[in-house]
Amino acid sequence: MNIQVKNIYGKTNNKKVTVSVPGSKSITARALLIAAMANGESTLYGAQFSDDCQTFLNCVKGLGIPVECDGTTVKITGCGGRLSVKEAEINVGSAGTAARFLPAFLAFQSGKFTINCSEQMKARPIAPLIKTLKALGAKFTFLEKENSYPFIIEGTSAPCNEVEVDVTESSQFLSALLISAVCANKPVKIIPRGSHGLDYVNMTLNMMWSFGVTATEEDGAYTVCGKYTAKKYDIEPDVSAASYFYAANKILGTQISVKGVLAHSMQGDINFINLLKNFDGGRVDMHAFSDQALTLAAIAPYLSKPTEIYGVAHIRKQECDRISAIVQNLTAMGVKCEEREDGVKIYPSAPKPATIKTFEDHRVAMSFAVCGLRADGIIIENAEVCSKTFKEYFTVLNGVCDELTY
Repeated sequence: MNIQVKNIYGKTNNKKVTVSVPGSKSITARALLIAAMANGESTLYGAQFSDDCQTFLNCVKGLGIPVECDGTTVKITGCGGRLSVKEAEINVGSAGTAARFLPAFLAFQSGKFTINCSEQMKARPIAPLIKTLKALGAKFTFLEKENSYPFIIEGTSAPCNEVEVDVTESSQFLSALLISAVCANKPVKIIPRGSHGLDYVNMTLNMMWSFGVTATEEDGAYTVCGKYTAKKYDIEPDVSAASYFYAANKILGTQISVKGVLAHSMQGDINFINLLKNFDGGRVDMHAFSDQALTLAAIAPYLSKPTEIYGVAHIRKQECDRISAIVQNLTAMGVKCEEREDGVKIYPSAPKPATIKTFEDHRVAMSFAVCGLRADGIIIENAEVCSKTFKEYFTVLNGVCDELTY
């Protein structure tokens, strides 16, 4: 499905609009897994059920965890850290969080589990986590390519009490281990190696604390022990989804606000919303909130000075090579840009009509749709890919456009 974005620049009769977005994908995924490990029944309010989170939920069910859903409310009866099943087959699809978090959980279980995935996921980085899980004591049988999905994992009942993990390619490797280390029933020390933004690790630690587990940190290493306690938990709106509307404000001069987004959000992309307040071009290290590198790139042509995004080499290994996707699409719109190994430099320009190639990446579709709010003839190819994290994105965006131009 291709969608042409409405150019509403200079046509906004209203300035103030309030919009709702789904619950945070990152918080939903973490809450699902922590609640699955807790003792007792947890109730999660405001859960997101885009493709990724639905996939995560299906995997939790596939591992024998009782789950009841009513809209965005989820009730989960936790297993107390020990699965009742000794064998299961699940499919993480293209859900990166599920693909990182669930193997870590299963590494601490006594059983043999097959994990399948989409074609896209087979190319995404998982080897550093596998190396750590092997050191922990888990065994792997790779069904296609070594150190890649799909595979069979056999957990260990006697995990090692100290491991290292390389977080250079993803901080999710560390979060995965932190969340599931409670299943060892003894203190586990986790030593991160390499460099990566830790905002999402801090989110993980905050959520673990909310469910009764405190990870102590000393000299950059974390020690985890304890048990999760079931509770009622409210999930914040997704700040990544909200960011597209705040980016629209930047280029349209509007005042769109998103319900429930607060300045003290524990989601890393709140840094992007704060950046937008005074940013009009310049160099910016987006390592810590790299999901929004695409969004900044999409609005950069409208800023008064060149924009140089750096520190995001790892986004080349996400749903697509996102740096390459930025350059290809900006070039198609006649925007001058320069590709760097770890980012891109973009010059002020007037984007021309073009069809945006989304490369099966939800964030490419949603980001460049914002660009089209101020340019004629911007068509988003395969716009349905946004269902990965925000199924109703284009419906909501069109509704906002209608309200602004009423």
